[in-house]
Amino acid sequence: MRNHLIELTFRGQAFATQNDPFRRINNESKGGCNLLDKLIVRGAREHNLKNVTLEIPRDKLVVFTGLSGSGKTSLAFDTIYAEGQRRYVESLSSYARMFLGQMDKPDIDSIEGLSPAISIDQKTTSRNPRSTVGTVTEVYDYLRLLYARVGVPHCHKCGKEIKQQTVDQMADQIMLLADGTKIQVLAPVVRQRKGEHQKLLEDAQRQGYVRVQLDGQTYELDDLPQLDKKTRHDVSIVIDRLVVHDSDDFRRRLTDSLETAATAAEGLVLIDMFDLGTMLFSQNYACPDCGVSIGELAPRMFSFNSPFGACPECSGLGTILRIGVENIVPDPSKSIVEGALQAMGWNVADPGSMANTYFRALAAKYGFNLNTPFARLPQKIVDILMYGTGDEKITVHYEGANGEGHFSTTFEGVINSLMRRYRETASDGMKAAYEEYMSAEPCPACGGKRLKPEVLAVTLGDKNISDVCDLSVVKSRTFFKALTLGEKQKIIAAQVLKEIDSRLNFLDSVGLSYLTLSRAAGTLSGGEAQRIRLATQIGSSLMGVLYILDEPSIGLHQRDNHKLIGTLKRLRDLGNTLIVVEHDEDTMRAADYIVDVGPGAGVHGGAITAQGTYDEIIANPNSLTGQYLSGQKFIPVPQVRREPRGWLTVKGAREHNLQNIDVRFPMGVFCCVTGVSGSGKSSLVNGILYSHLARVLNRAKTRSGKFATIEGVEQLDKIIAIDQSPIGRTPRSNPATYTGLFDLIRKLFAMTPDAKARGYRENRFSFNVKGGRCEACAGDGLIKIEMHFLPDVYVPCDVCKGMRYNRETLEVRYRGKNIYEVLEMTVEEALEFFEAHQPIVNKLQTLHDVGVGYLKIGQPSTQLSGGEAQRIKLATELSRRATGRTIYLLDEPTTGLHVDDVGKLLEVLVRLVEGGNSVLVIEHNLDVIKYADYVIDLGPEGGDGGGKLVSVGTPEDVAKCKESYTGQYLKNVLERDKGRMGL
Repeated sequence: MRNHLIELTFRGQAFATQNDPFRRINNESKGGCNLLDKLIVRGAREHNLKNVTLEIPRDKLVVFTGLSGSGKTSLAFDTIYAEGQRRYVESLSSYARMFLGQMDKPDIDSIEGLSPAISIDQKTTSRNPRSTVGTVTEVYDYLRLLYARVGVPHCHKCGKEIKQQTVDQMADQIMLLADGTKIQVLAPVVRQRKGEHQKLLEDAQRQGYVRVQLDGQTYELDDLPQLDKKTRHDVSIVIDRLVVHDSDDFRRRLTDSLETAATAAEGLVLIDMFDLGTMLFSQNYACPDCGVSIGELAPRMFSFNSPFGACPECSGLGTILRIGVENIVPDPSKSIVEGALQAMGWNVADPGSMANTYFRALAAKYGFNLNTPFARLPQKIVDILMYGTGDEKITVHYEGANGEGHFSTTFEGVINSLMRRYRETASDGMKAAYEEYMSAEPCPACGGKRLKPEVLAVTLGDKNISDVCDLSVVKSRTFFKALTLGEKQKIIAAQVLKEIDSRLNFLDSVGLSYLTLSRAAGTLSGGEAQRIRLATQIGSSLMGVLYILDEPSIGLHQRDNHKLIGTLKRLRDLGNTLIVVEHDEDTMRAADYIVDVGPGAGVHGGAITAQGTYDEIIANPNSLTGQYLSGQKFIPVPQVRREPRGWLTVKGAREHNLQNIDVRFPMGVFCCVTGVSGSGKSSLVNGILYSHLARVLNRAKTRSGKFATIEGVEQLDKIIAIDQSPIGRTPRSNPATYTGLFDLIRKLFAMTPDAKARGYRENRFSFNVKGGRCEACAGDGLIKIEMHFLPDVYVPCDVCKGMRYNRETLEVRYRGKNIYEVLEMTVEEALEFFEAHQPIVNKLQTLHDVGVGYLKIGQPSTQLSGGEAQRIKLATELSRRATGRTIYLLDEPTTGLHVDDVGKLLEVLVRLVEGGNSVLVIEHNLDVIKYADYVIDLGPEGGDGGGKLVSVGTPEDVAKCKESYTGQYLKNVLERDKGRMGL
């Protein structure tokens, strides 16, 4: 939220000129140092940075690269960006600072030549279900305006075009009511607007009106309640009160009243029929056949975040939470007696349960067998079991301690019963338990389109606003270019269409042409979300800004790399400085300046090993990146490919854009799923394969995508997805606790003579429970001090001095070190320290093998990068005993990894395969693809042009496929690296 606020404020700033007097004064005051040319960082010590001093050219594209954990992010985001934002926020009033928040001052001596900074990272993706690609890019705002001004309304019942309705037509409609019907003619002067509306009500009284309807209640104008100015209200003036009868006098009076109401309410008339409901008429739009009327088209009517446009059933979300049969019957091959039904309170498998008694009664009534597999029960029987018998009664026979008997009752149904309990319970815990059986399904009222039917009936070029949002970016541009409008409409829509096309063009220019505007923002990858924000920034056309980006090439196929690089260059050419944290070779080639941070990671990094142009980096022997770029170092191509020991086959995959394809996944090998962005990789692997296997093998309550069958599941016993999400959400979580290493260390400390003499057990050495921890800070080691206008300050605990434990616990030592000192060790130091304790060494060795030997074993999880968290998860898997029947799934595991780190990752993945397991990876990185035993390439394009199987086989097989974009790039890499190996 903070980044967005800052960004909006920046758009109103005029820091776009070379003649800025503030910059000129700064320049002259530094004794001739030209700050317009350089950004100078002096003495940066944030995290692992070792007093770094650095000069970066301004108004250039600068790439920060280096090993994962070397200090790139600490320098770019935690130092340069943090100081830029802190200075800006500090210039605001204390009142404004309360709302914006404030960053801590980074540990640095000085930064000179710093522009206002905007961060475009991967962590600011909105998870709000109401946020879509269209709303994030503001395209939807322009679409709403376009449809409100030139859209053609239709009746949502009969489909006829709705035109303006005259007073006579309104009167004809009312005359159809039964004689004797009591009505009120109302002028709706205020509809859902905040305020007290005092002046409007006083004017109505002066004009002679007696009554008014406020929020559905009728009051005398001289005895009104006080309206809350912060609440939205409906205010309708009562023009006349009539009783319907067929006469000329009544018609004349009705017509006069309608004209008066329409004049007062700008064409709107509301007829209140008391208990019979209301009728809304409009001089603007109404269907004479169906009686459907809508108000004047306004942009808010097309917003699914507004009550005027949102579908009332789903409140504009497009989905509703429902309990699906598949969620409570995870294994339909079982019978009801065998426990097919897995729902709280419905233990039918227990012969003595009331649920079993009811089901026996149902079986007797409707003639089915409880021993029949659930999948073979007729649909009619399934509907009765899930949704009840309605008004039809069943006879239930029961036996109890007090005898036996029978009674007649209706059966509510399992799903209906669960939903009723969910609505009635006041316990958050119980609600959460019932929600485990629920999944989001398209709203039955709007079909997932989010809007009211009358809004969806407004069209432009035969498409409503939802239909346009369901088109890909490319097809949307084609649609608007081919749109035929009248002369008047062209004049009205010209500027709006120009803005829409401009924004769609920006999305296309960053490689997102396959996205639809209706795509939920929460489903975007980090790279996609970042590129959307990048496209938005191009549209703002700022100058003199410092943009800091975090791996924008994530999730982007090599084919689209040139689009992204072109976009970055455009931002630079506008007069901005770009600092890009990146490992992509193409981006480095296009950069004006490269900074290589290293030489190692963690405590072994934090220094600048090389800086300069691409050619200078290649020539620098100290640059690890330069060695890989020049070909001195490279990841070799495996000389032998493993053969699959079996196949897992997905048939009829049709989730999202998948074209009803059959895909065979090899077992016991390293398999890579590739394809251009938006080709359907995630839909196939995550949406179908993982969701289904997690439900079948791990008993997870996941909902899989659309497919026919999956064959070969019996070859597996579990599926594990290893992603880059944090290993814990609090500083209490660390590598030692996650891997189980801390349990072994605590057990070892409890066995020391000191601990035995004092009667200490393992829990004494935990900082999460009372006993051994410092109670002054509750084991945190830090105490938070809240500052009113300044950021919160964390200070070391006075009692334990930041050591987290009390004095007595710290007196217990193993080989001269207490528990705090052990947690402060790096993995490398701990390996040497615990060399005599094999179980601890085994876990530490796997951490060292995956390349995180530099991490402290007690380092808080909140300080770990995504790549580090992923490798700790891999280390945990490596330390477990292999069953040989596990499939590991990784989605773009090379995110945030240097080429050298990628090599280590591949070694780890190969170790998992050699243990007899299967590894399935979604990846664009050619070093990973060339290393795979088997490649599945989807495409050929993204979005509607994708979802097909383009090529399968070894990397060499895919490289021969001319239709495969992946194959074209893979062929060059294979030839290059095999040439380096002399093959």
